[in-house]
Amino acid sequence: MNFNGQLLNDLTNVYSPSSNEDRIREFIENEIKDYVDEVEVDALGNLIARKKGNGKKIMLAAHMDQIGLMITAIDKKGFLRFTNVGGISPDISLSQKVVFENGTVGVIYTEPMEDSSRIELDKMYIDIGAFSKEEAEQKVKIGDICVYKSGYEENENVVFSQCLDDRVGCYVLIDTIKNVKKTNNDLYFVFSVQEEVGLRGAKTSAYRINPDMGIAIDVTGSGDTPKAKKFAISLDKGTAIKVKDNSILAHPKVRELMVEVAEEKDIPYQMEVLEFGGTDSGAIHLTREGIPSGVISIPTRYVHSTIEMASKNDIVNSIRLLTNLLEKEI
Repeated sequence: MNFNGQLLNDLTNVYSPSSNEDRIREFIENEIKDYVDEVEVDALGNLIARKKGNGKKIMLAAHMDQIGLMITAIDKKGFLRFTNVGGISPDISLSQKVVFENGTVGVIYTEPMEDSSRIELDKMYIDIGAFSKEEAEQKVKIGDICVYKSGYEENENVVFSQCLDDRVGCYVLIDTIKNVKKTNNDLYFVFSVQEEVGLRGAKTSAYRINPDMGIAIDVTGSGDTPKAKKFAISLDKGTAIKVKDNSILAHPKVRELMVEVAEEKDIPYQMEVLEFGGTDSGAIHLTREGIPSGVISIPTRYVHSTIEMASKNDIVNSIRLLTNLLEKEI
């Protein structure tokens, strides 16, 4: 199974913050439409692709949206004030470039502070190089959203880019769609919207599909950097099978099925116990009367930063695990 760096590069360079996923949805639909039986877009904007089968109905979910910054005010000198759309960290954002949907580029900076360790978003601004409110308003309006601008890089071991959360999950789903050949399961691949602001797309799509099982594909953190908080997840040690996070205790049968498949197919894996965060599975498993759910996670360093990093081997092994699981009669 080969790693397609060009596809992941293309995915990470599409502007698509929460609530504005049109561009990434169109890109993904064009990538998968020839490999599935049905493709539709629901009322909230989720892209739902189906591979028909007569067996159990399984929903797979990876979110299309990325974190961003929404403009709340423009001052008389043309500086932009903003609020967060998803989990934005002030210290990570300082001095970083951002880009708006129309291509306008700016830089994030802060008012002078005596103690820079106490920086907060309401003391920060975006400078787009405008010299008046009127000039700035020709390029940016109140309510516009920008995203981090950094670019994609890779070497023989890893990829590093903005918004691997969760374009790498979308990559895993796309490659799995192309790889799954023979299965009796009825498969629904959901590329969800607005995960970063409350798992919203997964909630509505799960209600509509009403699957027998749900599996989210998303990033998780790592505990392998210098003086990191103790966390038994490392890059290049295998795909991660979630036990818990703040949104879910993974269903034992789903978790055990993942472990069984990984061991049968000699796929490296790690067990993930995350003490924060959540994924689309947090919404899926609480839908209707409840849906047994789990998560396949891609270990990732520097999540919600301008440069997130993941191992190519871990990405490929996540695809192997998901493909083999879906080809198994459940």
